[in-house]
Amino acid sequence: MSHQSQSQSQHRPEGDDPAATPEQLREQVEHTREELGRTVEALAARTDVKARAEEKAAEIKERAAEQAAEIKERAAEQAVHLTGKLRETGARAAGLVTEMTPDPVLGTAARAAEQIRDGAARAGRMAAARTPAPLRDKAASAAAVARASRTPLLAAAALAAVLLICRGRRRA
Repeated sequence: MSHQSQSQSQHRPEGDDPAATPEQLREQVEHTREELGRTVEALAARTDVKARAEEKAAEIKERAAEQAAEIKERAAEQAVHLTGKLRETGARAAGLVTEMTPDPVLGTAARAAEQIRDGAARAGRMAAARTPAPLRDKAASAAAVARASRTPLLAAAALAAVLLICRGRRRA
């Protein structure tokens, strides 16, 4: 083989046969076109900065939404846990106040609480008669919260009564 025929064979694409049939040549051309098309698409995708930025933004948005959902779930779990602990602590405090408060003070606190309830009920009826419906609805939800917190409120009232009695005894 001469030097010229050697250099020609080195520059031919792989699988290029000088005796290839037209059909084989068409298949090679089609294959080369497909490869070139894929290469051009890949290069175009790499150079499309706007599309890449949108994809990245969508990924970040999705990740942020997932993290927010996780944080929300953990916060809800913590809230339930802390609410339970707070209720236990309030119940213990109420029990201690009740145990340490003399019976006459408890009786006075109970009467005072009854008077407060009666007065609040009268005020509530008067206010309900004069209050617009949307405002009444909000007040009803606030009252429900107060009813749910009755034990800590009574404990606080009993503690205040004990402190007032002790303060009065010191002055006398």
